[in-house]
Amino acid sequence: MKQNTLHDCVRSSMEDFFHDLNGTDPSNLHDMLVKAVEKPLLEVVMEQAQNNQSRAAQWLGLNRNTLRKKLLEHKLID
Repeated sequence: MKQNTLHDCVRSSMEDFFHDLNGTDPSNLHDMLVKAVEKPLLEVVMEQAQNNQSRAAQWLGLNRNTLRKKLLEHKLID
C-alpha cells in the first residue's frame, strides 16, 4: 500500500481546489495555503514537544518569540 506524502496531499488538495473553482480566478493563494497548513502544523508540533515552546521553536527553525506570536495568532495560547 502506497502512502501519500505531504507533497502528494497538498498537490491533490490544490488540484481539487482549482477544480471546485470551476474557472473562477483564485486570489491570495499563498496566504490561504499558509493559514490552512500553519495551524495544524503548530498544533501537532506543540503536542509532540509537550507544549515546550523552546523545543518546538527549535524543531520548526523559528525564534521562540516568533513561535509565540504565531501561537497567539492562531489562538493556540492565551
